[in-house]
Amino acid sequence: MTTKSVRQPRLRHEIKHQISRQEDLVLSSRLARLFPRDSHAGPDGSYRVTSLYFDTADDRALRQKANGVDRREKFRLRYYGDDLSYIRLEKKYKINGLCGKRSARMTAHEVRLLLSGEFSFLADGREPLFAELYSKMRGQGLSPKTIVCYDREAILYGPGNVRVTLDRRVRTGLSRTDFLNPRLLCPEVLSPFTVLEVKYDAFLPEIVRMAVQVPRRQGMSCSKYALCRRFD
Repeated sequence: MTTKSVRQPRLRHEIKHQISRQEDLVLSSRLARLFPRDSHAGPDGSYRVTSLYFDTADDRALRQKANGVDRREKFRLRYYGDDLSYIRLEKKYKINGLCGKRSARMTAHEVRLLLSGEFSFLADGREPLFAELYSKMRGQGLSPKTIVCYDREAILYGPGNVRVTLDRRVRTGLSRTDFLNPRLLCPEVLSPFTVLEVKYDAFLPEIVRMAVQVPRRQGMSCSKYALCRRFD
């Protein structure tokens, strides 16, 4: 059995703020005048993100997040809008405050198998991230846990590889088996607030730093996964 070599992606900085809807409106207007939006956005400038997060029976990922552990990871499945033809398995990890992410494509059929408890296909050797998830599902009891859904507006800026996102109407699904239902009804968990995220590589250009300023706000831990877990 052969597997692909794994190249670790570059670690990035990530700053998060929880802001009010009024602050959101001001920032969105300012950013739209300065930077291009993500090309996948709809007519209103945003798109829906639906994720299914994995955790262990004793909630290791959730506890490590709450305790601020320097080296931690979490797995999730994700798709955008109503498009089930492009689903990704992602492993997001943090090392000493910096973030990295690996991803691999997964079909809707494979997702349905996984959700039904039939995940042996992960061990077929064609994708290293599948093999890692399989090992941790078998060895650590990792399993699909919570749906997280929100509407995202994203802007991009080339210098510094900057991505600024405004995540609105953060909500959670009531059953993980509904993950592939693009129209599932989800209760909001953060109303009336928005999550602002700023991600960049080695440096944050001054024009972006000034554009995302919100008076009397400082970077804070704001995990959408942790917010949604309160509704289990």
